[in-house]
Parts: sequence; structure tokens; C-alpha cells
Amino acid sequence: MNGLSHPFGVFVAFVRPRGGRYAKALAALGAASALTAAASPSVSAAPAQQAGSARYVALGDSYTSAPGVPEQSGGDCARSSVNYPALTAAQLQQKSFKDVSCSGATTDDFWRAQGENAPQLDALGKQTKLVTVGIGGNDIGFGTIIGTCAQLSVTDPAGAPCKKQFTAADGSDQLTARINEAAPKIARVLKAVHERAPYAKVVLVGYPTIMPDSGESCFPAVPIAAGDASYLRDTEKRLNAMLKEQARTAHVRFADTYGPTVGHDVCKPTADRWVEGAQPENPAAPFHPNAKGEAAMARSVTAELRKH
Repeated sequence: MNGLSHPFGVFVAFVRPRGGRYAKALAALGAASALTAAASPSVSAAPAQQAGSARYVALGDSYTSAPGVPEQSGGDCARSSVNYPALTAAQLQQKSFKDVSCSGATTDDFWRAQGENAPQLDALGKQTKLVTVGIGGNDIGFGTIIGTCAQLSVTDPAGAPCKKQFTAADGSDQLTARINEAAPKIARVLKAVHERAPYAKVVLVGYPTIMPDSGESCFPAVPIAAGDASYLRDTEKRLNAMLKEQARTAHVRFADTYGPTVGHDVCKPTADRWVEGAQPENPAAPFHPNAKGEAAMARSVTAELRKH
């Protein structure tokens, strides 16, 4: 979303602060939600953009645009001058580069205007030779998921109240169902990219490590209950696995950003953290990559491109 929002959607502070670190963390989530509500883009007509003018085009949501990481540009899309597309363009010496990633984007925003921003696919053309795509999290509603988990964490800090919330009556996991439902949306995006940029190399970019890969939590600094830390970790891994499978099926490349960022999650000390938690200590939006995280993602993208 826009401003200080979650990479996948709107943060909502559901619980009343009770003091201490937990209250500060929830206050940060609430502030993010308030800023998002004030500036959230609506679907509307957007000014036409010249299609296919750049050889490298970056598409994606706020894990691509990097809200809060200086220097910011891109209006309500909250793009950083050092997000992974900008760093990838510099590393590959791509002088013809266009970044149309936008905070809060879903796969639908590849075809429709997002506020004053044209549909992202409009930036592609036959002259485009490289496309990076980072999308999917907003399609499963991960921001609301995190908000729900934050709300429930105080009710059972040692348990897994969020996992219980998302377990259906038949025992199935609702978030796994959402990921499965998002798969054909990703397939549609990749097909459209091929159609609009038929001569381009395409890289689908995964999401970096958010919760500790060990499954441990750091409640109350990050308001996620002990059992839900591993649950959210596993949910993200399933999302990344789906993205990788869709890349394979569409015959495009997949940049794994999860493996290279293990050990730099939201629970790590400030200096070692590449994804900020509920109360960022490095410039970034809550639960977004900071500058180090974006640099790590760029390394994964360029490494994938240099394999062949």
C-alpha cells in the first residue's frame, strides 16, 4: 500500500495498547494503517504512458518499490531510489530503465490504473529486453493476515491463535487455499508479460525472509505469538513455492530471495536486520525490507540473470 503500509496490504491495529514494547509495536502498525487510509489509491483513469520505451522494466508491489527507504519518489507508489530494481539496473549497467512498481499493487493492478498510476503492463513493449516481477502477496491478503495475528497474539502469546483463526471447520488451512487461488493470477500475469514484451528475459522475484526461519518468535517486540511465528514462516514458504512453480511453468526465471536472507529477519538486532518489524529501527515501512534487504534482493536477481 502507500506510505508506511504493509508490503501486502493494510495494517490494522486491532488491539488496544497495553503498555511497553507491545504497545509501541501496535502503535506503529496503527500509524501505518492511518497513513494508508489517508492516501490509499483508488481505481481511476490515469494519464497515458509511453509503452515500451525502456529496455528494463520493473513491475511489482511494495516489496519492489520499497516504501520508507530513502530517497523516495514515485508519488503515492512510494518507490525508493535504492530498491532492488534500481540496484539491479545499476549492476547490469542498464541505462534504459523504468520502474512502475507501486505499493499496494495486486495482480489486478497490472491491467488497471492504481490511483494516478497507469496499469503496470502499459510500460512494456517490443523494445523491452528485461522484466522483473514481484507480486502475489497482496493477492492473498497478507497485510490483513499480519493484522489479525497481531490482534490475537496478546490473547495467547505462547500459543498459535492466528493459526487457529485460519483453520477451517474441516481442518484445512485457509491461507494455503488463498495461495492456491492466487496461482492462476500469477500465471495470467506472466502470460501477459510475454505477450507485451516478447523479446524480454523475465524474472519472477520471490519474497525474502520475514519471520525467523527457525520458527522462533520475539514477542512482544514483534506482536506475533510463539506458535504463529512458524505458521507465518510456513505460509510465506508456500507462497514462494507457488511463485517458483508458476515461473517454471511459464518458462521464466525465478529469483529466490528467501534463502539468501535467512538470518536477517524481523527479530534480528537492528544492524543485522534486513526486513523491519512492527516498529522499524532502520528507514523502511513496517514489515518491509530496508536498504540492506533491497540490496540482498538485487543480488539474488542479478545472480539469477548471470546463471545463463
